[in-house]
Amino acid sequence: MSASALDHVGIAGPDLDALRIAYERLGFRLTPRAQHHAPGSDLVVRPIGTGNHCAMLREGYLELIALIDPALPSNTLDRFLARYHGLHIIAFEIEDPEAELARLREAGIAIPGVAWLERPIEAQGGTATARFARLPMPEAPEGRIQLIRHLTPELLWQPHLLDHPNHAVALEEVALVVADPAASADRFARLVGVAATPVADGLVISLPRGRVRFTSGEPYPGVVAPSLPFIAGVTIRTDDGGAAIRRIAGAAGRETADGFLVPPAEAGGAALTFR
Repeated sequence: MSASALDHVGIAGPDLDALRIAYERLGFRLTPRAQHHAPGSDLVVRPIGTGNHCAMLREGYLELIALIDPALPSNTLDRFLARYHGLHIIAFEIEDPEAELARLREAGIAIPGVAWLERPIEAQGGTATARFARLPMPEAPEGRIQLIRHLTPELLWQPHLLDHPNHAVALEEVALVVADPAASADRFARLVGVAATPVADGLVISLPRGRVRFTSGEPYPGVVAPSLPFIAGVTIRTDDGGAAIRRIAGAAGRETADGFLVPPAEAGGAALTFR
């Protein structure tokens, strides 16, 4: 067993409305605001303090996440934001949570069990509950790194949410800046069950859909890590050669050898490359 795809990334900030405005300005069609729910020590599922909007792509998605109720637990989000605003979550898609749990335990990774999460979703004029099974990498210095199984994918990938004015269709890559690319890549490889391979500027883990890049250098022109480790940005594939995002972002972005780059200051702390 192993992970089959780069499922989603989470972009965290102190203000969910500000993140929403920034990403709508960049041409993303977002899901309605939703609050997360998680089981407590008594296994009863209750609301927690974080909420989100998502940009659902035909392959993968972007999650915009912030604390929306300071009276409730932040699920470590406050600790992430103390380091920097931007990408702090990477999730990989799996098919069988119990089989992956057994594989990870056999590999010596101490995971107590499958975490069952949920959040409300607007669907068909009402509200439904999206459910997930999650296996986290314990105490990962890079952020919240996890395996995830969508138990109700039809509630997230609703057809009307998949057509974006910027023509984004797929989450292709996430790039990390780390002090020791080999050590970070090895930790991720054990979690996803796929070995890393060397590239010119570091290492890459390539999944059947999507990849993760590890470097100790500069992953995008002009993007400097505020601290290490740093989840620097993502690459997003478009179905129009990047024409729409160039019109929408205009002077807010710039051309690079890899595509059209929207810098972190325009995207909640995450560098976005469209190609």
